[in-house]
Amino acid sequence: MKQFGLDIWADDNFFINNDTVNVNYGSRPSLLQITQEIRERGYKGPLLLRFPHLISKQIHTLFDTFTQAKKAFGYRGNFHAVFPLKVNQFPNFIHALIDVSRDYHYGLEAGSKAELILAISKTPPGAPITVNGFKDKEMISLCFIAAKTGHNITVTIEGLGELETIIQVDREFNSDQERSVAPKIGMRVRLHSAGTGTWAKSGGYSSKFGLTSTELLEAYEMLTQNALLDRLWMIHFHIGSQMGDIAPLKKALREAGNIYAELKKRGADSLGAINIGGGLAVEYSQHDSSMERNYSLREFANDVVYLMQEISRSKGVAEPDIFTESGRYIAASHSVLIAPVLELFSQEYHQKALRLKAENPPLIQELYDLLHTISRKNAREYLHDALDHMESLLTLFDLGYIDLEDRSNTEILVNLIVKKAISLLKNEGSDELKRLQDRIQERYLVNFSLFQSLPDFWGLAQQFPVMPLDRLDEKPSNPASIWDITCDSDGEMAFSRDLPLYLHDIDVGKEEYFLAFFLTGAYQEVLGMQHNLFTHPTECVIRFKEDGTYSIGSLIEAQNLMDVLDDLDYDTALIDKTLKQQIEESLFISKEEKEELLGKLYLYLSENSYLKTIQAISENN
Repeated sequence: MKQFGLDIWADDNFFINNDTVNVNYGSRPSLLQITQEIRERGYKGPLLLRFPHLISKQIHTLFDTFTQAKKAFGYRGNFHAVFPLKVNQFPNFIHALIDVSRDYHYGLEAGSKAELILAISKTPPGAPITVNGFKDKEMISLCFIAAKTGHNITVTIEGLGELETIIQVDREFNSDQERSVAPKIGMRVRLHSAGTGTWAKSGGYSSKFGLTSTELLEAYEMLTQNALLDRLWMIHFHIGSQMGDIAPLKKALREAGNIYAELKKRGADSLGAINIGGGLAVEYSQHDSSMERNYSLREFANDVVYLMQEISRSKGVAEPDIFTESGRYIAASHSVLIAPVLELFSQEYHQKALRLKAENPPLIQELYDLLHTISRKNAREYLHDALDHMESLLTLFDLGYIDLEDRSNTEILVNLIVKKAISLLKNEGSDELKRLQDRIQERYLVNFSLFQSLPDFWGLAQQFPVMPLDRLDEKPSNPASIWDITCDSDGEMAFSRDLPLYLHDIDVGKEEYFLAFFLTGAYQEVLGMQHNLFTHPTECVIRFKEDGTYSIGSLIEAQNLMDVLDDLDYDTALIDKTLKQQIEESLFISKEEKEELLGKLYLYLSENSYLKTIQAISENN
């Protein structure tokens, strides 16, 4: 894995400078420098860094690419985009998104009542709002309120029942026909075409959302009969998130484009837009052998524009405005999770840990000799001898013929021989050697919760780029597994023979070693769960000024222990009173000790659940 795959997934957003990974913007600071500045302010746990300039870059690239495609084909429709709030609703992200996108009339998409309130309150005047998902009368009424306050809002019909509710609400809100104002109406179509991969079920006839062809015709007749056909503005479809293959999208575009054209020819004169939903993929892979998408943004835009133009011309209808709701593409790259390594669990396999005796069992002495005489020429033979000796020695231990020190020496010596043999035979790449790497992997205990910060890895096996912040001028040699600090064996990013991660051999008692997890800005925060009651990491926004320097602001500290319990509706006042009472009434604590313990207790209650590193503990002492 060359440079941790930066050339594959980073899109020139980050680069390696000497021994650190740096931000490729402004003064090009290292992530280590930014992290240390924040830690000097007293924040020792995991950190979530947000970079608004990367949000701006993605929005600009999306609009610019579609503008170029329109120009290349002479396309007459307009291009619009909205951000689906379900991808990331956190204030520091949304506020940055709105701030950097004003020049593009970039809007928001809502799929729930709470998201709709956010969209209405945050979307700039004139920018589009689209409303998807299942809706009741109250939610549809909120859409009418938004329309009456001047918002450019489109309600997407997911079923005929929703259209009936829209008709009812329209009568209630627009009894005075001279001042009739209503939201635009979109119809989500249930395409025959489906996507591929994890989210393929978003499309196809068995999908959760959308109208069949029969229901589309019924909806058309209902709109006509209730004088609402002039509100029909948009056809919407979505075939799945993280579309790795462009071919299913082309098929879906042809199907949806023909539905648009047929409705236009039928008399839907106000119909003027086609919303292709989200799904624009992000490249998460760190390895050439496992690329997640087979197309570029330029190819994506060209295909959409060309096919919509081709269908419109062949059917003799106006070219529609094109909408996208790609959230992952906009949000994923803007945030980086930084977490310190607390411990290496396999560091006991070092020669300094050996407890050799004056006289050792013959097989252990032979293992010792194998370790010190192994070479490239005999590596495979010695490796097989070592594994055979280990099996024999473990059997002797089970039978009571060797003691615990002998067993420990066996484990250490065999591990060191395997590690040395793999290094000597590294160019062979045999299946046997790949299997043996599992035996010598280093287990890095990292101060974060995988369930809180990378839930898609746990739930969907989604890979995320991982790399250390420094020592990048040294070749990492340890096959690495990453363990989080939750009390759950699933909180692990295991070493993969097919997608290997190598990290440096370090002594965390003497130096700090930070890992960065990239492309975490889409879904991971809003899906993160408080498993073991680990809360959202401390977050901050890194803004670059015109002179290239940066500032660290909008800092939100991770919740303390009592705040987390309060979120779960515990009576924290009662908990506080109980803890204080237990100390005060204890017969084993002196009066002076009680005051000291109460002070320590309240100090600990003001902290969060993440662990303190050795350095942090020594600093506090």
